[in-house]
Amino acid sequence: MGFFDLFKKKQNTQAAAETQVQPDQVPQADGAREEQPQPERRQEELNSGLEKTKSGLFSKLARAVAGRSTIDAEVLDNLEEVLITSDVGVETTVKIIERIEARAARDKYMNAAELQSILRDEIAQLMEESHRTTEHFGLDVEEGVPYVVMVVGVNGAGKTTTIGKLAAQLTRAGLKVYIGAADTFRAAAIDQLAVWAERAGATMIRQEMGSDPASVAFDTLKSAVANKADVVLIDTAGRLHNKIGLMNELTKIRNVMAKVIPSAPQEVMLVLDGSTGQNAFEQARQFTQATQVTSLTITKLDGTAKGGVVIGISDQFRIPVRYIGIGEGIDQLKMFDRREFVRALFGEERK
Repeated sequence: MGFFDLFKKKQNTQAAAETQVQPDQVPQADGAREEQPQPERRQEELNSGLEKTKSGLFSKLARAVAGRSTIDAEVLDNLEEVLITSDVGVETTVKIIERIEARAARDKYMNAAELQSILRDEIAQLMEESHRTTEHFGLDVEEGVPYVVMVVGVNGAGKTTTIGKLAAQLTRAGLKVYIGAADTFRAAAIDQLAVWAERAGATMIRQEMGSDPASVAFDTLKSAVANKADVVLIDTAGRLHNKIGLMNELTKIRNVMAKVIPSAPQEVMLVLDGSTGQNAFEQARQFTQATQVTSLTITKLDGTAKGGVVIGISDQFRIPVRYIGIGEGIDQLKMFDRREFVRALFGEERK
């Protein structure tokens, strides 16, 4: 089992323990709201965070099927336009349309009113297939060895904030976290990361601005091993310069870390800004060509109607989306659950 699978179990166990109330602790005030079970509260938060995407998608769907009684070629053409303009991506849209065409040919009684439910089923199935061979987050945990995550992504995608929020969640779960400030090209990045590290209760290793990023990563891992850390998060420069330069820099960091921990980094997490829509696809393409990306975090989904990008990226790159950002708060970096995501957009499954 991968490290973050274990972390998810630990989070869920901790959350369940926190929501348990002893009989003598039950609030007596009139109108006191009963605490919701953790899964329901998590689903509500996700529904709220994806409201702009849901509203935009459903208003487009309503226009696409207005006045139609059957799923015909015109409805499918309209649906194709809806999905593409919702940033699902052309290739993934074509797959979805082909699936719906096959269902329409199979079931002659399908009508446009069922389209929302049909679309929900097909997207859920598509995302299930995309992740079928990537159930675990990275390699198995090695006892006594820090689990190293190298975080990559362009400036402005939310990379530093994601590291800070993740560090906070990990330390809250009782894990010892080290952060390496290997984005040495921006003083602001180092200072911002230092604030997050202090807030999270994590230890940050830094050098002066302009230092060799690989040297920072090396020092961080040496210190993490010496102090028996559980997790190491390595920030990297967010410059999307030419592919050769990016590849060389990230490769050097990886090689230096492997001198300390041969299996490091166990994960390479790419952070993408979901509000950029199709630009997120291009960033994913650039970084997956430059280094071996093993997981994705998609941020800023609460402020955009472009949440459909999660569906397309999940399908096209076959790299597991592990986190999504649906707000500014520490707890609004959510472990991604594809079933919860589809429920947030389309409601419950048909019975």
